Amino acid sequence: MKSVAIIGASGYTGGELLRMLSVHPDVEVVEVTSRKLDGQPVHKTHPHIRDSGLVFKDKKPSDLDVDLVFTATPHGASMKIVPELLETGNKVVDLSGDYRYRDTEVYEKWYGMEHTDKENKGAFGLPELYRDEIKKSDLVANPGCFPTGAILSSYPLVKNDIVDRIIIDSKTGVSGAGVNPSAVTHYPNIADNSNPYKITTHRHSSEIKQELHGFDDVKVSFTPHLVPVIRGIQTTSHSFLKEEHEDITGDGIKKLYEKEYGKEFFIKLMDDGEIPRLSSVRGSNFVHIGGYEIDDTGRLVMLSCIDNLVKGASGQAIQNMNILLGLEENAGLRHLGLHP
Repeated sequence: MKSVAIIGASGYTGGELLRMLSVHPDVEVVEVTSRKLDGQPVHKTHPHIRDSGLVFKDKKPSDLDVDLVFTATPHGASMKIVPELLETGNKVVDLSGDYRYRDTEVYEKWYGMEHTDKENKGAFGLPELYRDEIKKSDLVANPGCFPTGAILSSYPLVKNDIVDRIIIDSKTGVSGAGVNPSAVTHYPNIADNSNPYKITTHRHSSEIKQELHGFDDVKVSFTPHLVPVIRGIQTTSHSFLKEEHEDITGDGIKKLYEKEYGKEFFIKLMDDGEIPRLSSVRGSNFVHIGGYEIDDTGRLVMLSCIDNLVKGASGQAIQNMNILLGLEENAGLRHLGLHP
């Protein structure tokens, strides 16, 4: 059995890591840390995690003797502890934004803080694109939830250089805002509403552009909306075909996706006319992608659905852990979504 620790396990992503790792055949969680909750049993914070015997402890990163550490810490906190973890020989999967950028100046611009660890570079933890790079790394930067759905739903288009502009519209559940309540996520303010926010300035747009913009300078725009569901992100991407590809058909687009993702365990491509549903991926690490429809203006519509807490966070972190530790990539993650 491989041993793992979770630093900052009191939030939603920490709870999801504990839930899924509790049935992982090859991994045991031996340490969960929290300064604020030191000495408190895990089930007092995560009531669904019963009989684990785990207790939150206030431990220094250097005192963790495990095969891998998940850092489920706020942005800006991970960069202060990851160097110490790496120096003591730990492999790390970081769920914050601290190591997602190849250029730390981009991070500083979008996150509004100085990046204090410019030495350590993490592999971008999207296994469907960077599996070989992840295998060779000791540090993996788990992607953001919006970027995961947006990048995977558009990557075959930019890789094959058939679009020159992508407009991404994403709807997210309230759990994406984290465990701490706010005026924005207060029930009367979110129920019966669809609330766009940071309509041109969301920090995840920089992450999406990093992965898609490098292909012949395709233009990428992104706007998120908060909707009254607990889990899930549905992304609708409007892509505009280059003039030389205006004769391509929806069937031709689908074949590109089948070629790119046909062997990927966690990506499921929808049949013609079938729309990805949030409920179909809820609680699972799967990505459902569909659409393939082109209108008479040359606009191609693609859709994807993920669970923002699983493939958008903790499930993908476990997928990355499996790769880093030489385990089966889908170990502990084969369960299907909770529909209805």
